[in-house]
Amino acid sequence: MAHRLTRREFGIAAGAATLAGYGLGRNAHATDTKTLRFIAQSDLRVLDPIWTTAYITRNHGYMVFDTLFAIDAEFAPHPQMVGDYGVSPDKLIYQFKLRDGLGFHDGSPVRGVDCVASVRRWMARDGHGQSIAAVLDEIKPDGDKGFTIKLKEPFSLLLDGIGKVSSLALFVMPERLANTDPFQQVTEMVGSGPFKFVKDEFEPGHRVVYVKNTDYVPRQEPPSWASGGKVVKVDRVEWLYIPDAMTKVAALNAGEADWWENPPLDIVPVLAANPDITIAPADPLPSPIMVKFNHLQPPFDNVKMRQAILAVVDQADFLTALAGEQKNWELCPSFFTCGSPMANDAGSQALTGPRDFAKAKKLIAEAGYKGEKIVVLDAIDQPVAHSQALVVTDLMKKLDLTVDLQAMDWGTLVTRRASMEPIDKGGWNIFPTGWVGADLLDPAINPTLRTNGKKGHFGWPSDDKIEALRNEWLKAATLNERKKLAAAIQERAFEVVPYIPTGQWKPVTAYHKNLKGVIQARAYLMWNVEKT
Repeated sequence: MAHRLTRREFGIAAGAATLAGYGLGRNAHATDTKTLRFIAQSDLRVLDPIWTTAYITRNHGYMVFDTLFAIDAEFAPHPQMVGDYGVSPDKLIYQFKLRDGLGFHDGSPVRGVDCVASVRRWMARDGHGQSIAAVLDEIKPDGDKGFTIKLKEPFSLLLDGIGKVSSLALFVMPERLANTDPFQQVTEMVGSGPFKFVKDEFEPGHRVVYVKNTDYVPRQEPPSWASGGKVVKVDRVEWLYIPDAMTKVAALNAGEADWWENPPLDIVPVLAANPDITIAPADPLPSPIMVKFNHLQPPFDNVKMRQAILAVVDQADFLTALAGEQKNWELCPSFFTCGSPMANDAGSQALTGPRDFAKAKKLIAEAGYKGEKIVVLDAIDQPVAHSQALVVTDLMKKLDLTVDLQAMDWGTLVTRRASMEPIDKGGWNIFPTGWVGADLLDPAINPTLRTNGKKGHFGWPSDDKIEALRNEWLKAATLNERKKLAAAIQERAFEVVPYIPTGQWKPVTAYHKNLKGVIQARAYLMWNVEKT
């Protein structure tokens, strides 16, 4: 909409949008330096950060929970809840001691048994965690303030795994919550993190409220990504869910909100015209986007149907629909974040070669497609998901496929994509999504490249060859070996098509200049931020 109006006209229209319905007004103004108001990317529908990879839930996890280790801006793991630790000379035994001052929000101390239960639950859901579980001999508490991990064989990426910053981060919960079935959601939000979740003020579809955990003891190191000291400098944080873009613009411009997580790029010029607003990169790395298939349900349980869509995808179409001018995006015909060590061009001709609708229609015929309905989940409140849903739907219609584009918000999609049911029972066939670049750097952490069936990420692809190559990658001794194996994984991925990479773009975030200490990281972190 922004490109059809002058900035002045858009500002007038946005200023006319009602803010009262979102709890904004004179009491929600930038002069209140103890309350941080954050316009979140979507509605928070899932509270359990181990149950889903949705970033809104990951960000929520960092508010409430703490981690054992965390990765810094140099990609190195550092102790967080852990104080001292040691590794045996044969690299098989890791002993961890918790630092002093750790306590859960319900008043109970953090114990070794809580850490063990949390690690076990995380290992059941996270791809990196599953790799650790495969070589795990034993994990057990070591007194009240420690625990021990014993491996069957060395695993050099153990600390990198338990310290990973993004989905899925290993958040520590009390044992009674961490013992919840990993495939069932935890709904009681009791952590040991720097903020407390205010259950009585939680309004799904509107607002999430957190207050400072005054009992939290920060580390003494300066913050770097999710590592270091988590010093909270405000008393209260409110996450606001505002579906209407003009209302978001009005709220930020008027000072009724302090920070907008992910403004669409076509609205950025309007915000940039306000001298009180900073526009900053949302992440140090570009963000890959993709289209995911449901491998359990027809028609995309047939590889030829997935190959047919791959044959007609033009990344430039997806990226232009999402991010407009080419300065905002880049082609990336790789299953790993382009610009990173594992990115390569093996098999990439499948994306970079001439688009072939005749080949696609031949594959569809060979697959035996008979006009079955294809359900595309369209999160209309998320530009990354919505723009891609429209493009892939248009492509499939050109292939004479029967498409049912179903509109919803991202919170609903996050819940719906977990269904393995047929489409007549609420299931789905395709959903588009996006990631931060750090989540797709290599085979160890890329959750969408796991091909371990129902144990994997939503879509549940199965391919023994990719899994075998991934295990080789994890055990490789040198960078060159890992690069060769990453190329072999990618070549196979272009054959079996677990998903389709549709490029990578450069999202931004926007906040008032009176906010100081915003940490540029893979996740949105609210500590260290103050309002002056």
